[in-house]
Amino acid sequence: MGIISCIDALILVLMVSQVTYASETDLKVDSVLPPNFTAQDASFFTHTAFRVLIGADLPTAFEVMKVSEDEFPALHGQGVSYAVLQIPSGSLNCVHSHRHTAELLFLLIGSLEVGFVDAENVFRFQTLQARDLFIFPKGVIHYQYNYGQDAAFAVSAFSSANAGTITTLRSVFSTNIRDDIIAKSLGIDVLRPLLCLRAKAH
Repeated sequence: MGIISCIDALILVLMVSQVTYASETDLKVDSVLPPNFTAQDASFFTHTAFRVLIGADLPTAFEVMKVSEDEFPALHGQGVSYAVLQIPSGSLNCVHSHRHTAELLFLLIGSLEVGFVDAENVFRFQTLQARDLFIFPKGVIHYQYNYGQDAAFAVSAFSSANAGTITTLRSVFSTNIRDDIIAKSLGIDVLRPLLCLRAKAH
């Protein structure tokens, strides 16, 4: 089965089942069917975008391929979505959060440092090896970093059809908030670091 063995595939199925069950009380509607939908036609419930990953060259920088209700309308109202993370050696999935959902990450290949800041402002981090799972609680600021020699490949399941990703760096430094306000908030009293952070956010 290539990079995904039978055991890995089973874990993926269990991940989705558990995440869907956990969000079941939040479900509001059934799937919103398109016009002229027929019971014999299951194409609306099929998404094939991940096929391009089979046999593809590894990227040279971090890449994410997400499948939310925007890409796969059948997910609307179902409380589940997916993302595939390709994280080459030395690359980073920058600090971000998902305001609507928890994230259950399954590391298929490689190693990753993962971390988040919890509701008590405590920083928690862990080094994951292949076939480890890690849960990022709903709404926490978190990241994934590959400091290993080999590329990492992971799949994340979300307890929402729209993870609502907020990239912290971009959300702060791409705004018109004055530099002195940001500096006081971060405890920075030098202009140069702020200019560097603003440049990275664009």
